[in-house]
Amino acid sequence: MRIGTLMISGFAALAPMAGVADRAMREICLSFGAGYCVSELTSAKGVCLGDKKSAGLLCCTQQEHPMAAQLFGRDPAVMAKAAARAAELGADVIDINMGCPAPKVAMNGGGSALMKDPVLAEDITRAVVGAVDKPVTVKIRTGWDKNHLTAVELAKRVEDAGAAAVTVHGRTREQQYAPPVDYETIGRVKQALHIPVIGNGDITDTASAQKMLNETGCDYLMVGRAAMGNPFIFAELNAFFTGQPIPTVSLETRLSVLLKQVDLMEQYKGTRVAMLEARKHTAWYLRGLPGAAALRRDCGCIESKSDIEKICEKALEHAGRV
Repeated sequence: MRIGTLMISGFAALAPMAGVADRAMREICLSFGAGYCVSELTSAKGVCLGDKKSAGLLCCTQQEHPMAAQLFGRDPAVMAKAAARAAELGADVIDINMGCPAPKVAMNGGGSALMKDPVLAEDITRAVVGAVDKPVTVKIRTGWDKNHLTAVELAKRVEDAGAAAVTVHGRTREQQYAPPVDYETIGRVKQALHIPVIGNGDITDTASAQKMLNETGCDYLMVGRAAMGNPFIFAELNAFFTGQPIPTVSLETRLSVLLKQVDLMEQYKGTRVAMLEARKHTAWYLRGLPGAAALRRDCGCIESKSDIEKICEKALEHAGRV
C-alpha cells in the first residue's frame, strides 16, 4: 500500500494506544512485521506550549520507521504548528485523530467530537496538509452515535483537503469498544474514496483479518488490542496473506520477547516507570498460558526485572518446560 509517496509493506499496522503502544512496543511490533506504527495520542496544544511529555511522545527512534505521529486538537492553526514540529522530530506520516472517545479529549472538542463537525474536520486537515511535506492521514469512527453516522461525509471532506489515507474504526463514539464492528460503514467509506482506506476494529487473528478485508474491501488493516502481549500477530498476518506457513511461537520465544520489550522500556523510561508499566505488559504476554491467573497476580507486585524473570521461570515450570 502507498500512503502518499510512502510505500508501506505488510498487511497491518500497529494502532495508536495511549499508555500502551509506547516506543518499546512499537519497536517490537515492527520487528515482527507491522507495516508501520502510530505514536501514542498526543495533544497538539501541549506540543505548541512546549510540554516535554507531549514532545517526548512524538520522538521517533531509528527502529520505529515507518511511524505516524498522531495528534489531537480542534484548532487548525495549533494542529498545523504541532504537525510541523512532529515532522521535525522524524515522523514519516502525520495522523490526525478524529476518533478518540475519551471524555478528556472528546469533551474538549477533539478526537471523536470532530465526527459531529465535518467542516471543521476538513479545515483541520487542510491546515495540517499545508504545514508539512509528509503524508497526512486521518483516523475516524463511523460517527458520534447511531443517529449521526457521518463517516462517509467526513472522509470525503478530508480527502478533498489532501489526506493521503483514512483509517476507520468500525464503531461510533457512543459504542466505545464493546459492540461488533460496523463493516458496512467502513465499506461505504471505501467505496466513496479514491485514497486508501484502512480497516480497524476487532482484528484479533487471521480469520477476523480476512473478514475485515472481505466485508469492507479496505486496502489495509490496523491492529490494536490484539497486539498487546502478542506482537507475533503481525508475522502471522503477513504469512497468512502471502500463503506461507503460519509461524509457531514457542513459550521460550514469547518470554524472551517480553524480556526484550522490558529492557527497551527500562532504557527509554527509567526503571521505576518501566517496572510499573511492565506489570500490565507482562500480564498480557502470559494470557492463555498454564497457571496464568496465578502468574498475573504476581505481575501486580513487579518492582524489578528480576521479578519478571522469576515470573517467566514459573511460567516455564507450569508448562512443564523446566
